[in-house]
Amino acid sequence: MIYLICALTIILDQLTKYIAVLNLSEHQFVPVMPFFNLFLTHNKGVSFSFLSLDNAYGPYLLSLLSLVICGGIIYWITRESDKFMKACLALVLGGALGNVIDRVRIGSVIDFLDFYYHSYHWPAFNIADTAICCGAGLLFLNLFLQKKEKK
Repeated sequence: MIYLICALTIILDQLTKYIAVLNLSEHQFVPVMPFFNLFLTHNKGVSFSFLSLDNAYGPYLLSLLSLVICGGIIYWITRESDKFMKACLALVLGGALGNVIDRVRIGSVIDFLDFYYHSYHWPAFNIADTAICCGAGLLFLNLFLQKKEKK
């Protein structure tokens, strides 16, 4: 079940990126709701363009770093007994691998979701980023609640 969550995350991420590339023009805002646009862009860094390495080796270095982290997550999954924790880790793993696929395939990560409030825009992101954030957030929430129960 854990690897199914990971696989479905990768498939959903890659499918939505494929649809975005087919239907959106680069850097063109497509309004969807009063607080949400579709906005195709390519991110050469990690989440929200952090650590942007704009050179020939950047995507491969970030991919290598991501794969090392993925190895640690896989190790954690194999040692973890809590099924909810494993599911959270599978979301993080699937998201990380979805972005690695982009970096290796095209040298950057495809982002297309743009949330905003008035003139402030959250950095564009994708389904993989969402899975990573949700998985990590639920992981920390679960750890916090478990620690609170032990007191």
